[in-house]
Amino acid sequence: MKTVAGNAGNGVAESAVKPAVGSTAETDAPAAPCRAARPRADALRNRERIIAAARELFVEFGPDVALDDVARRAGVGNATLYRNFPDRAALTHEVVLAVTSRTTLRAEEAVAAESDPFAALSRFVHTAADERIGALCPMLSGVFDKDHPDLLAERRRLEEAVEGLVARAQSAGRLRTDIAVGDVLVALSQLTRPLPGIACQGIDRFTHRHLQLFLDGLETPARSELPGSAATLEDLRRP
Repeated sequence: MKTVAGNAGNGVAESAVKPAVGSTAETDAPAAPCRAARPRADALRNRERIIAAARELFVEFGPDVALDDVARRAGVGNATLYRNFPDRAALTHEVVLAVTSRTTLRAEEAVAAESDPFAALSRFVHTAADERIGALCPMLSGVFDKDHPDLLAERRRLEEAVEGLVARAQSAGRLRTDIAVGDVLVALSQLTRPLPGIACQGIDRFTHRHLQLFLDGLETPARSELPGSAATLEDLRRP
């Protein structure tokens, strides 16, 4: 075949390099796959910092804390916060989801690390406190969407994990039988939140001390009869 340059004078050049009308050379060529842009590393870090800051502030002041304070604690601007979480509901959802997932992981790790069922429960209680489980209080609020599919799935995973810890310790005769999963979760929430009306600085240094006192009270033989009835998961879900 002649080169394009050689055919430039007789009109063949254009037809030699262009596909004929109806040709499938262009129309049948596979389209380049459209790839979604991956979030930048700094954007992911900012998102994680916002969730971590909100988790801390939810524990200290409750879920109604000012979002400006969350941004300030995270070290980001308000625009960055709202770019990641357009409103309080979106941020609360992500905080509860993250804390629930991380706390479930702590329960699974405790089972794997401890052969003694009560030691596994104790390990979970202390590590759950470090995850700031008190930030899950919005789950008990009537205004929080507890029925979101993601949250329902994570909540059930956590409940099953803690139920397993409690059941194994009771079956082994190491945990008093007049308590239930709700008692463990309520105590964890209460003992990992600062007392109202006091400064929060330094209060965390007492958390594990008081949790250990609580755990000592869970061991058998029981030294007293508990008033009322055991707190169940159903009790916690009631408004």
